[in-house]
Amino acid sequence: MTDEPTRDELVTPPRSAAVEETRRRSAALFATLSAPDTSMAERGDAREQLVHLHLPLVEHCARRFRNRGEPLEDLVQVGTIGLLKAVDRFDLERGVEFSTYATPTIIGEIKRHFRDKGWAIRVPRRLQELRMQIGSVSAELTQSLGRSPTPRELAEKIGCTVEEIVEGLDSGNAYSTLSLDAGDDAEDGAGSMLDAIGVEDGSLEHVEIRESIKPLLDALGDREKKILMLRFFRNMTQSQIAAEVGISQMHVSRLLSRTLDGLRVALESD
Repeated sequence: MTDEPTRDELVTPPRSAAVEETRRRSAALFATLSAPDTSMAERGDAREQLVHLHLPLVEHCARRFRNRGEPLEDLVQVGTIGLLKAVDRFDLERGVEFSTYATPTIIGEIKRHFRDKGWAIRVPRRLQELRMQIGSVSAELTQSLGRSPTPRELAEKIGCTVEEIVEGLDSGNAYSTLSLDAGDDAEDGAGSMLDAIGVEDGSLEHVEIRESIKPLLDALGDREKKILMLRFFRNMTQSQIAAEVGISQMHVSRLLSRTLDGLRVALESD
């Protein structure tokens, strides 16, 4: 008794067969794309089919960069740009599979996206690339010289001016700022950076006034001091103050007005 193929095996071809079919279609489409007698419309159609044919490759590359703060859909879009570049640059005569050629281009485009997103201030691409070059050359020279290279030594090695080296180094200050809400993962329960930043102390604004008014308060009579304390420190009404001090509410009102006017005039004269 022979084993008969299952329904799933009949519907879904083996993986190797699917890969071979993709390679065959890809080669045929690239042949159409590179043929001298192909019309512009046919070229456009072949290019679009190649992109759709290799979108699974883009998704596979994009999934390698998941959980890095960027939505997978955005990474697929960026990777598709790399796929388009690979399609436009691929040459059948290279003798390599298109997927082998396209993968580094797709991954490079995604990495470039992360690098660009890391800059807090928009820096020209030439400075971003120069900064990366400075980093690699600096490590090389540090190893050979046994010390950190000077800007002039970096400039001579890279083939640019000292001013450009300085500009490239300064551009690093615009890279990858940290949110004030970020905390220190190394410590449990550590607060954010924002917690460590001081805030303006509102009481400092009134220090000068308090220090200026102290000698004026000391010069007041005991009854006036007590009325001011009851009114402004205990928040008592004039009626309550009158009952506390043993005078009429009208008298309390006149004493408050007279005392405050006297303090105001004394402060203004000082």
